[in-house]
Amino acid sequence: MTQINASVPLLGFAAFSGTGKTTLIEAMLPKLVERNLRVAVIKHAHHDFDIDQQGKDSYRLRKAGASQMLISSRYRRALITETPTTEATLAYLIHQLDQTKLDLILVEGFKSLDFPKIELRRQAINKPWLFQNDNNIIAIASDIKTETHLPQISIDDVEQLTDFVVQYSFQSQQPITTAGCDDVQPQGMLSVEQGRQCILEQIKTINNPQTVELKQSLGHIVHTDILSPVNVPQHTNSAMDGYAIRGIDIGLNSYTVVGQVLAGHHYPHPLQTGEAVRIMTGAPVPQGADTVIMREQAHQDGDIVTFDMSMGAIKMGQNVRLAGEDLAIDQIAVAKGQTITSPELGMVASLGLNKITINTPLRVAIFSTGDEVQAPGEAQRQNCIYDSNRYSLFALLTRLGCEVVDLGIIEDSETALEATLNQASQHADMILSSGGVSVGDADYIKTILDKLGEINFWRINMRPGRPLAFGHINDIPFFGLPGNPVAVMVTFLQFVEPAIRKQQGYQDWQPQTYTAIAAEPLRSRIGRTEYLRGYYNWDANGRLAVKTIGSQGSGILRSMSEANCLIEIPPQQEHAHIGDKVTVIPLDIRL
Repeated sequence: MTQINASVPLLGFAAFSGTGKTTLIEAMLPKLVERNLRVAVIKHAHHDFDIDQQGKDSYRLRKAGASQMLISSRYRRALITETPTTEATLAYLIHQLDQTKLDLILVEGFKSLDFPKIELRRQAINKPWLFQNDNNIIAIASDIKTETHLPQISIDDVEQLTDFVVQYSFQSQQPITTAGCDDVQPQGMLSVEQGRQCILEQIKTINNPQTVELKQSLGHIVHTDILSPVNVPQHTNSAMDGYAIRGIDIGLNSYTVVGQVLAGHHYPHPLQTGEAVRIMTGAPVPQGADTVIMREQAHQDGDIVTFDMSMGAIKMGQNVRLAGEDLAIDQIAVAKGQTITSPELGMVASLGLNKITINTPLRVAIFSTGDEVQAPGEAQRQNCIYDSNRYSLFALLTRLGCEVVDLGIIEDSETALEATLNQASQHADMILSSGGVSVGDADYIKTILDKLGEINFWRINMRPGRPLAFGHINDIPFFGLPGNPVAVMVTFLQFVEPAIRKQQGYQDWQPQTYTAIAAEPLRSRIGRTEYLRGYYNWDANGRLAVKTIGSQGSGILRSMSEANCLIEIPPQQEHAHIGDKVTVIPLDIRL
């Protein structure tokens, strides 16, 4: 069975027809509302039904051909959807509810599905007990007793039943999920967010500083705060070509020009009343001066200068850059954990520093598995494929500033794999493999991984990239990625890159995302996170629009080359219509 998920407590009432499910729920609802519970009810009907009234506008429009009829008023709204071929699943119906405004979901029917239920039974109905074949039944409400460890309540005691439901609701505040991080069963799945969180909780930042020459630091992460050893600018200086005066002299009719200051030089005397110094951009302001009037506003005749007030009033302190205005002595110039790019490189150089302490680049070991995989450059053997995954991973890792340890293709043997993993754990900070570690693959792979460390074999509820293994080999983080080329890249971006960023020293790193308008219908499946290869651009209306590109098969690598983004369809969304907003993950800055 597939576990049914909800973000609020979910409780069903399972019984045979005629037991009185609806009557009981109807009696309980007012009592639940009195206890401040916000309740939704989902009812499954085995027959055709119509909640619309014949002759009403909504009825006429639906009968005229509207496959979906949404009617709304000040007090309520209703969506009526025709399903002539396929009946909606319970999972789909749950996701139609606004669970942010609910405390509890009650379900009448769907008794064969896998979610918590109370069995209702009356002796007069004379039907078999359900709990004997359903481990999801958590209590029994009946008019007779039976042998069971489950709680038993009188089906006619509405107060006691209400108490039980309220207690269940309070005890089940966490979402119902199929598995935790450490005990995922083959039939269970983790969401993308659950998997990523489980991984990041087990990843530690590596403290391995290295001091390098300034140019060698480009693209690396700063290990320690870089403090400014000087004021920037070093002196109070002029922001433009003009004349420096004392602010308290503003308003004089004219000034005596007593000197000129070029950049890299200074005027050696304090400025006196009525004096001005001709000054160039970047030159230090003379002692006593605090205001600069631009050259275009001045008229100099001999050693006398006047200023045209019609071009604007003169304000004390104008056109002057104060010493330490950009950076003061001992102020943080580049913070720990920041990446050195061109602005940071130039700024550190402006402080007179020629070396930087960085985090030593991570060493990441990669290898592929499978006798069907062969290296490029060889004559292709029958039933074999060329290894593209190692080259994709090499590029992804290099872009992140990692040093790649390429261990090649490992043959399908226990001895070879064990030797490779031991070697990798001794020389690398992280180990990545592709292929051969999904649920159902060769047992010896799991045996070796269990022997050398602690590995979880997960199924992530996403496409592409469902199988994923994660754990530690001799205390070194290990990722077993899928074998399909696109799945390798998508799982790397969603799980491996965040782990690497944390190891490198980034704090709470998040990938860049955009919001775009769907330029075509996009489909997914409720409960699964979908990553579609897409292409985004600005449309004629100035909006960021996106559409899918190429085939979406997980083995078709060309689609990743043609795409410039991944379109993320979250698990609570089944589809996006043209014009709907969707999240896109740009690839041009990550691949």
